[in-house]
Formats: sequence, structure tokens, C-alpha cells
Amino acid sequence: MLRSSNPILSKRDAFTPAAPQYGQPPRGSATYGPGFGPGAGLGPHPGQRGYGDPYGQAPVQAPEGRMTFDDVVTKTTTTMGVLVAFAALAWNFIPESLYFPGMILSGLVGFVVVMVVSFRRVVSPPMVLAYAAIEGIFIGLISKVFENVYPGIVAQAVVATFFAAGATLLAYKVFNIRVTAKFQKIVLISTLAFAAFMLVNFIFSLFTGTPGLRGGIVGPISPLALGISAIAIVLAVLNLVLDFDYIERGVQMGAPASESWRGAFGLTVTMVWLYVEMLRLISYIRR
Repeated sequence: MLRSSNPILSKRDAFTPAAPQYGQPPRGSATYGPGFGPGAGLGPHPGQRGYGDPYGQAPVQAPEGRMTFDDVVTKTTTTMGVLVAFAALAWNFIPESLYFPGMILSGLVGFVVVMVVSFRRVVSPPMVLAYAAIEGIFIGLISKVFENVYPGIVAQAVVATFFAAGATLLAYKVFNIRVTAKFQKIVLISTLAFAAFMLVNFIFSLFTGTPGLRGGIVGPISPLALGISAIAIVLAVLNLVLDFDYIERGVQMGAPASESWRGAFGLTVTMVWLYVEMLRLISYIRR
């Protein structure tokens, strides 16, 4: 069974071919159509055959299609499109007085939605699109705040984000990177530890009214803040490697088509994280 260390993509049975929940019986199990086997039938009484069914066989539900790279690309484009659309709406229509409350609220709600989607056994496309909309509001607001202080920084961060993602994908394919169990474990533990650190830093800054260890949008910066941003970008890139590996193996193993949404979701979450870190790092450099 294929599993990923990416917390967003690590779902049990997600990529198990011929799993029972995808409309197919377990391999090697005995199967009978209605009308076959002990006391089976299609009519209202046991053993009675239904009308229009001379062979006594029930209609068989068409199996779900299989995940393809085109599916993942299409759904990722859709998810990112929703995110960009809501980011544009937030950028243009939310008043400046609501920037920081809006960022805090959308960030927290987005985090909750990520947890809900991640722990669901079957991926929910509406929840994925809801995450994209909520996170779009967060991205639109934080981008506007940084753009007001550092004109042109949003374009720089977007270019840097897609360059980093493209370079990661190119390296993954050209150098034929293989994700080992040890690599997965290191990335997973590091990502969870970093997330816990960021949560503590966020709570600290909220209660103390200070920018915390990462510094504010303006003002002096410390080597520690630069180091934290560098570590965050490296972790985001490594999570992209896990995403690419998970999607590639899912296609090879014939994962259900619905899992394309999970692949798109994982890529979107990682790309959002990478963009925010690029935004912050470029602001440090421009100071």
C-alpha cells in the first residue's frame, strides 16, 4: 500500500488498487450476483428473478476511473484559480482596517479546513475548494500588506515561488529522485516540529503584542529570522518532492480518479506555504 509522509496526502487506502471502498470486491473473495448463491434473487422474494433480467444478474456499477497526471493538473489549476480569484477580491474590496483581523481569521479557519480535509477518508472536492477560497482571502490580504510597504514584492514572490517549484520538479525528474522511508520520516518530523514552533511563536506574538522571533513587516531583522525563513523554504521544497512522488506513484498504481483532488489539495497547500515564505524572505532582503 502506498502512503506519503506529507500530512496532507497521508491517507490510508488512498492508493490501494482494487480496494473494497472503490466499488470492487477484495481480490480473491467469492462474489455472487443477485440470483446466484444461497437464497439470492432479484425479485421481492428470495430466489425470484426480476423482470427484464433473464440471467438473474444485477446491474453492475461502473468502476471509478483512474487517477492521471492530466486530472491532477486540471484540478490543481481549478483550485489555484479559486484561490487567486478570492485573493483578488480580498485585495480590492476588503478595507484596510480589516486587514489584520481578516488575516488572523482566514488563517485560523484555513488551518481548520486543512485538518478536516486531511483526516477525511474520502476527499471532498467542495472542502478543497472551500480551503482555496479561504486561503485566497488570507493570501490577498497578506500580499496587500507587504505590497504597500515594499512595492513590487508580490510579483517577485510569485516568480520566486513558481521558479522554486519548477526547479524542484525538474530536479525530481532529471535526477530521478527516489523518496525513501528515511527521507519521508525526516521531512515529516521536521515539518511537524516547524509547524509547532510557528504556532507557539504566533500565540506568543498575539499575547505580547510583539512580532515574535520572525520580526515584523518593517523594522530591523535578526540572523535568527533569516535562518527561520531559509529553513521554512527548504522544508516547503522538500514537501513538494513528497507531493510529486506521491502523485507519480498514485498514477502508476491506478489510484481512483477522486484522489486527483487530494493531490491537487496537497500541492496547493505546499505552494501557499512556499509563497508566504518567499514573501517574507524577500522583505528581509529588501530591507
